[in-house]
Amino acid sequence: MCISVDQAEFSGSTLYAGRLRHPLHGLVHVLGYQNTAVNLADGPNAMLLHLPAYRMDRENFLPAGRSSDVLARMVDAVRPVAAGMASDIAWMSWGAGDEVEVFDHDIYTVLLASDATALPAALARVPSHRRPALNPLLLRFYANHYPGHAIVVCCFDNAEAARAKPLIMWYSPHDPDRLSLPSLDCHTGEPPEFTTEVAVDHWVLFGTDEAPEEWGESVDHDPRMRHRLRQFLPDSVMGARFDGSLPNGDFSLTHGDLLAGRLDRIQRLRPSW
Repeated sequence: MCISVDQAEFSGSTLYAGRLRHPLHGLVHVLGYQNTAVNLADGPNAMLLHLPAYRMDRENFLPAGRSSDVLARMVDAVRPVAAGMASDIAWMSWGAGDEVEVFDHDIYTVLLASDATALPAALARVPSHRRPALNPLLLRFYANHYPGHAIVVCCFDNAEAARAKPLIMWYSPHDPDRLSLPSLDCHTGEPPEFTTEVAVDHWVLFGTDEAPEEWGESVDHDPRMRHRLRQFLPDSVMGARFDGSLPNGDFSLTHGDLLAGRLDRIQRLRPSW
């Protein structure tokens, strides 16, 4: 459900996209991301995400702390409702060298950039036990097809792969009215292919602070959750389970369709060529 920079397997993926008006940051989107990773590379590996975001830094990454089950609780809220939901969703094309910040977050050393081709020069700042090789063709793919996006590279080593807590990030989006979830799929270190379908094993969840009464399913959040994280999370969510195979691309839903409960209008978007 993601791009890795070397051989890997990912399963049991959960993605969350939310929209809210934050008292300090204004209208923001929130991405939640978790999977089970098995590193098949001989050395360090990394997963690569792209977000339609304006400038981000380490303050946009929210620590899960003791609430490592934050996304699992969202899945529990929607599981009975989403059971049996079809994964026949729409497919469409989507059109469309800052300094790299390097920092530690949970088990990862994160590289954060707006230009993927700037990443290799920052690798020396990654600890050697987490420092992966980066395929120039993969970086060029992102530079060409996701200009102006935040590029997030989460570096990990073999021993740490299974202990990751969920990634939770907030950002100012390019399009406030379209919720996007990075879910391009390729686990070889090469640029992703779009000529064949890819296997999916995902829970896809959405939330909004503009939801009307009786919208969605209430989430039983951990009462010990830190306020810094809780203020970015919804009281209720909607979601669907996707398995089988789908065209390669990102999940996306407009905010209007989310408010109307039209999860059948979730789309798979691919970059323009």
